[in-house]
Amino acid sequence: MTPVSIVGVGMTPVGKFVDRSLRDLTEEAVRAAFLDAQLTPDDVDAVFFSNSVAGIVTGQESIRGQTALRYSGLMGKPIFNVENACASGSSAYFLARNAIVSGMWETVLVVGAEKMAHVDRTVTYRALETASDLSDRDGSSDHSSSVFMTIYAEKIKKYMKATGATREDFAWIVVKNHDHAALNPFAQYRNRVSIDEVLESPEIAWPLTRLMCSPIGDGAAAMVLTARSSDRGVLAAGCGFSSGNIEKDQGEHGHAVRRAAVIAYEQAGIGPDDVHLAEVHDAAAPAELEMYEALGFCADGDGPRLVRERATTLGGPLPVNTSGGLVSRGHPVGMTGVAQLIEATIQLRHEAGDRQVDGASVALVQNAGGDIGSVGAASAVHVLRRQ
Repeated sequence: MTPVSIVGVGMTPVGKFVDRSLRDLTEEAVRAAFLDAQLTPDDVDAVFFSNSVAGIVTGQESIRGQTALRYSGLMGKPIFNVENACASGSSAYFLARNAIVSGMWETVLVVGAEKMAHVDRTVTYRALETASDLSDRDGSSDHSSSVFMTIYAEKIKKYMKATGATREDFAWIVVKNHDHAALNPFAQYRNRVSIDEVLESPEIAWPLTRLMCSPIGDGAAAMVLTARSSDRGVLAAGCGFSSGNIEKDQGEHGHAVRRAAVIAYEQAGIGPDDVHLAEVHDAAAPAELEMYEALGFCADGDGPRLVRERATTLGGPLPVNTSGGLVSRGHPVGMTGVAQLIEATIQLRHEAGDRQVDGASVALVQNAGGDIGSVGAASAVHVLRRQ
């Protein structure tokens, strides 16, 4: 298999940028990635552009990548628009890597960009709802909040009953990720919080409080992948992807994640015990705890133990979400998968500063998107290795 390396990364901070367009954010991230790679647009053979909700939030459909990249120097290259709910960024990366592995192209740019903030918040919530099967909805939603938090809450109640996980466990995950985000200059929320503050924040859908839920935000991220040799490159060692199976996955939490993880581990030639850090999809904080199990970091039902042992914080044996995760770094949905991969890349380069994981050489990234019949619609697991 052709080795594929990540040789350049760049991203904007995450925030609510009323005066910035999707194009503006995209151009900043792309410039930074090219500067980091010491390459130019002329060196790129193709572009995979990830975006999920621009069609509803901004009205731009169909050619989102071409409009965002119009003045970037990349027009004339093949540009592919990728939309796969919150897993859009990981989908774009998956396709770009495989295009290089196949020998089709040598160097490919991956971009994830999203403008979610809108003066009318119901527009954003309506856009997010389309990542579920609308035939499962009764049409009664007033779009005053995200339907996904209600979906997460129902799953989390079952998990609590099965494992003994508590709201205090979930609150600690938020505290940990805010502590990590405080060290990340690109994070949306860099303030530290206490367990009491998390539990006392407004209830969204029991057991979830507001601070347990990822925020609305804008941002862009870009990375350069290549088959060329590079001293600073990080190896794209394994990629797994799966969709949820309604008939088989009910009652089996994270089943699509487990399938994707098996593929990624096998491609990379490693197992869960070889992972030094992970970025996982904590759109709601309890999802991180559940992913510990789905990814094989502990036995089924043992996620709460890792929380109570504080195993997944910086300085622990398996730091998770050193970026701050979705609840603190932010979750502009089309950007998220790429931003997760960038955090892993920076860690494996040993360039993460105060949030650096000592001696990190293997990282895992898990990204999920959408809901189909109460199972995950798209699940990605990627393994990166330090060269």
